[in-house]
Amino acid sequence: MPRSTKIVATLGPASSDKLVLERMLAAGVDVVRFNFSHGTADDHLNRAKLVRECAQACGREVAIMADLQGPKIRVGKFEGGKVELKQGARFVLDASCDLGSAERAGLDYKDLPKDVRAGDVLLLNDGLIVLDIERVSGSEIHTQVRIGGTLSNNKGINKQGGGLSAPALTAKDVRDIETAMACGADYVAVSFVKNRTDVEMARRLATIAGEKHGIKPMVISKIERAEAIPLLREILEASDGIMVARGDLAVEVGNAAVPALQKRMIRWAREANKLAITATQMMESMIVNAVPTRAEVSDVANAVLDGTDAVMLSAETAAGKYPVEVVEAMAAIVEEADRSETVQLDKQFLDQTFARVDQSIAYGALFTAFHLRCAAICALTESGSTTLWMSRHDVDIPIYALTPSRQTSRRLALYRNVHPLHFAPSNERDVALAAAERLLLDNGVVKRGDLIVMTVGEPMNQPGGTNALKIVRVGEHA
Repeated sequence: MPRSTKIVATLGPASSDKLVLERMLAAGVDVVRFNFSHGTADDHLNRAKLVRECAQACGREVAIMADLQGPKIRVGKFEGGKVELKQGARFVLDASCDLGSAERAGLDYKDLPKDVRAGDVLLLNDGLIVLDIERVSGSEIHTQVRIGGTLSNNKGINKQGGGLSAPALTAKDVRDIETAMACGADYVAVSFVKNRTDVEMARRLATIAGEKHGIKPMVISKIERAEAIPLLREILEASDGIMVARGDLAVEVGNAAVPALQKRMIRWAREANKLAITATQMMESMIVNAVPTRAEVSDVANAVLDGTDAVMLSAETAAGKYPVEVVEAMAAIVEEADRSETVQLDKQFLDQTFARVDQSIAYGALFTAFHLRCAAICALTESGSTTLWMSRHDVDIPIYALTPSRQTSRRLALYRNVHPLHFAPSNERDVALAAAERLLLDNGVVKRGDLIVMTVGEPMNQPGGTNALKIVRVGEHA
């Protein structure tokens, strides 16, 4: 059985070589993430071309995700590149400072002094340095170092508990959305989302930019601000999916709160028929080591058992020493965790209501395939919505999405337990179903005598038109 949970890998200097990337895709990468915090527009365009070439060479459909930088709030630069902050020392964050020292640092977000007050706590460099604010005076934030350490150029700043007013989309993000659409990005990930308005604005911009290139990307909201948590349901409603971005989120809400939040966010995403990606430090030690720690193995496996659609690699593949090996290790963990899941499909269907015919067919296919112990579910689909509904429930039967749309195929690369196959169907239903059966046989995913469930819509080739379910014994009419 093919792997259910998908793998997102970040492209960077360590993985931009054609041979390395081909090996990563062969090892199991389903979605390639472009981190727009780094690189030029030309860098991204060249890498997008490389991804498409490598995917074609591997005979796979691979999605591209453009991850916007967002309003990353950072300190400025220091004379000498870094300073040492000692516990108990006074330190000033100054929006008017150009070059920092051991006594003060500049800010790239000039409005930070307006967002904080005495008694607030600032966390620098992913929470490794902690500053207590004593007073705010004009452009200066006067602090005392509670936990010190080395602070280098452009390290990030978070406010404990959240509450910074910086908008989710910056002028750079708006330009980067244009570049992402020129790259043919299938997904746009929006950083530091606070509410549904942030998501709706990103979707409008991406839709307008995408029209020039004939694409309509899906929008992933990165949940990494404390203020996004109470508004999660409305953010989910406006999004196609969420990313559990555990790095900045942990800094704002505290490390101890993140595991329970991760489980809740994934559960709510599935209930809302949305996608979920679990990210940040999943295999961090493999940046420099050839094998993961036992804790990392458990972390990845637990995300799979939580029901995430995908687990994500960041620096591990972008800048690490073992970009191929880390994908291989993650794929092995995911496959083992997939096999260990307990399927309770009947329980999941309790109290379900169906508002649409195609949604009813999707759930009917799942229920039928599960109880008949079918070898596969085969969905002839234009938009992929039928397979999205199927993928929100755990079932130990692979779902094959047969679609004529390359864009739909690439999107489906992120869906849990959905495996896209390119298929140009006939306009006649019975001819199309027979051709789909042959395609599954030719790809070796079923064999003669297997029982499969097939879903299709009439009239053919219309999005949202799935209205029929057929149980087929493979090869019976050949």
